[in-house]
Amino acid sequence: MTEIRTPRLLLRRWSDDDLVPLSEIHADPEVMRRIGDGSVLDLDETAEAIERWEEEWDDEGFGIFAVELLASGELIGAVGLTAPEGPPELEHQVAISWRLGRPFWGQGYASEAAQATLEFALQDRGLDRVVCANHAGNEESANVIRKLGMTEDATVTDPASGALLTLYSIDLTEYEG
Repeated sequence: MTEIRTPRLLLRRWSDDDLVPLSEIHADPEVMRRIGDGSVLDLDETAEAIERWEEEWDDEGFGIFAVELLASGELIGAVGLTAPEGPPELEHQVAISWRLGRPFWGQGYASEAAQATLEFALQDRGLDRVVCANHAGNEESANVIRKLGMTEDATVTDPASGALLTLYSIDLTEYEG
């Protein structure tokens, strides 16, 4: 079972106990406004998302981690790697993404988990390159992306949502871990 420990977090595969807390995070419009088409997800849709993420782990050897606080065991969100279906500029690549419950914003958890995930991608899984898409105006995520050392590649319109996205990447030669 793949697990990563950081000073404050445990990144791990999903369990049945994660469904309700993640569905509560997915039910928050503020959390979801820059994810996918911006719609909140209900319990069934959250279960489907977890199932897709677990299938990606089995098929690709990477996926989206459940993120919990080491101190309490509380699920605070999801961070990980995925093979995005769009926009077209990201297809056939591996993207890093994150979503945390609002009570956990602004505490450095996203940066801590994303850094551990990027290291996992480039050093453990042997990927040569990782990409990221960020909604225009999402400065909080842009700060996380800068901390990862990713560089801006392009600005595109997401055909699924119509949102303006800034695309970033980092390759193994640029990574400073």
